[in-house]
Amino acid sequence: MNPDTTDEADQPRDPLLELDDVAVHFGGVRAVDGVSLQLREGLIHGILGANGSGKSTLLGAMTRLNPLTRGHMRFDGRAYEKVPAHRVAHLGVARTFQTVRLIDDRSVVDNVLLGLDTADRRRRKQARERVDEVMERVGISDLARMRPSELSYGMQRRTEIARAIVGTPRLLLLDEPTAGMNTAERDEISDLLRSLQGEGYTQLLVEHDVQMMVTVCDHLFAMNFGKLIAQGAPDDVVRDDGVRESYLGKQAADA
Repeated sequence: MNPDTTDEADQPRDPLLELDDVAVHFGGVRAVDGVSLQLREGLIHGILGANGSGKSTLLGAMTRLNPLTRGHMRFDGRAYEKVPAHRVAHLGVARTFQTVRLIDDRSVVDNVLLGLDTADRRRRKQARERVDEVMERVGISDLARMRPSELSYGMQRRTEIARAIVGTPRLLLLDEPTAGMNTAERDEISDLLRSLQGEGYTQLLVEHDVQMMVTVCDHLFAMNFGKLIAQGAPDDVVRDDGVRESYLGKQAADA
């Protein structure tokens, strides 16, 4: 659990996002199959699961990129399962993707600016001030005029996080933000996510780095074959027999 926060059980928090029996099926494939969960305001949540367990598809459902087969979603108490995907950012939800999605013929500063809506971009001075502030915040100010292809992978990920938070969302969804990074880079991103929590950002991470998830997150969910198989305090979830078996296989988990 995040060492900088008190026990989540001692700090009741209102749910910011709620899913009720959410399912996303692609033909006969039940990528997400009846998931119900809550993301509580101000906490860092994480989703563990093997490849193909439905984690990224669930994030796609939360941002309305993947149509629901069934189920209900509420953000800040209001149903939004019928809100068009392009309006989700206006609710206060932003995300990064599993693979880096930056525009290489644009500079870093222009990529971050894309995180602001059209109305904000018309106010160029205020928008640029906000972009400069966020780039300083995530440690990429000196890269402003560079192209994404000129950056290290870790700095590309920082640029994506900057683009996601420049519009000051209430909920930040991060799909494998440290994939492909070395230990030092992962530690730096972990520190950044904890500091963003201190500024009030509610977060949901999808990651394969179990140790990072235990260290950073306040609350973990685990998925397997589209279903939620465990949730709770990070240490408890990673010790869960079903979670260990889904990662390692039954023989290895028993051993």
